[in-house]
Amino acid sequence: MKEMLLPATEAEAADLICEHAQSGRALAIIGGNTRVGFGNRVEAEACLSSRNMSGIAAYNPAEMVMTVKAGTPVAEVEAALISANQMMAFEPMDHRPVMGTAGEPTIGGIFAANVSGPRRFVAGAARDSLLGIRFINGKGEAIKAGGRVMKNVTGLDLVKLLAGSYGTLGFLTEVTFRVLPIPPAQATLVISGLEDETATRLMAAAMATSVEVSGAAHLPESVRSRFLSGSLPDGAATVLRVEGLEASVKVRVQKLQTTLSEFGPSILQDGEKSTLLWREIRDVTPFAADLRKPLWRVSVAPSQGYKLVAALRLEAGIDAFYDWQGGLVWMQMEAGIEADLLSRHIRALGGGHSTLIRALPIARHGVAAFEPLTVAEHELTRRIKAKLDPVGIFNPGKMGI
Repeated sequence: MKEMLLPATEAEAADLICEHAQSGRALAIIGGNTRVGFGNRVEAEACLSSRNMSGIAAYNPAEMVMTVKAGTPVAEVEAALISANQMMAFEPMDHRPVMGTAGEPTIGGIFAANVSGPRRFVAGAARDSLLGIRFINGKGEAIKAGGRVMKNVTGLDLVKLLAGSYGTLGFLTEVTFRVLPIPPAQATLVISGLEDETATRLMAAAMATSVEVSGAAHLPESVRSRFLSGSLPDGAATVLRVEGLEASVKVRVQKLQTTLSEFGPSILQDGEKSTLLWREIRDVTPFAADLRKPLWRVSVAPSQGYKLVAALRLEAGIDAFYDWQGGLVWMQMEAGIEADLLSRHIRALGGGHSTLIRALPIARHGVAAFEPLTVAEHELTRRIKAKLDPVGIFNPGKMGI
């Protein structure tokens, strides 16, 4: 059992980090620990968690900017935003169902892992909403980067650098990010019975219109029944979300139906059913039932996703569905992890990025959780790590360095 360090202030955290840097003792950096087991194995005797550093430091809905201490539960942030009819546009995923973990996700963890959901391909990732941060580097020094407005670019590169670094470069203590109004209405167009290739063409056609689709996913027949308690029509479901003012949504959906009529008839899911469907897509609900099976998150060009799945199915047992217009493939392996096979086919299709989200500890031993870096990328990452964490105490090995 690792020692759990729970500083309540930035100063306390800085003292703890300074002590560990001086002795060379590594720290596992966590928030609510809801992604425990994610990434490569971290060798550390103690965990440093931000979860006692909690609270909304500043929020003026008129400015659409929020500043929050890193250990604040995401649920608390979302409750405050909903009360002002606002939201995080990047729609962060809740990893607990697919990873079988408990606890409360923290806002710092969301940005540290750059967690983004179905709206990512039009609204940007978590890091694109991040305006400023406070963090402690590996020397125990508190650093502020960025600001409360997007035009203030001071330290902006450092802000982006920490987002998605999984606690390997610094210990986040505070984040400032942009929020947006919740759309008054939404509707989801469902086209049934399409093969993966045809569905990819349909999603591309939808995105080429002026309708402003905010969600585009394809749910093959193998997973379709695991959404909305099986209430979607028979056959694979290709789903397109439209959001905005109610009258605008109605007109744009009609235009979309007309434009895509050649692909077959469609039905509408609106209101709570539409909201629930996209939450289940966001949280990868179909693959939460069997935590023993390896789960990959693969990002490729939207036109290549279905080709990757088709090629893999010739050599391995695989279940999958597509988000981000086909560019994000959630892939559950039925037996082994098949990391080498997956990497080979990704390269053959022009490249992409794969992340092992889940696997049994005995199976993932020796398997890299992240796409291997090129020689140049590895050297650049090593130099950045040396600058911010010179002794290498933050999550050593988690991202392969």
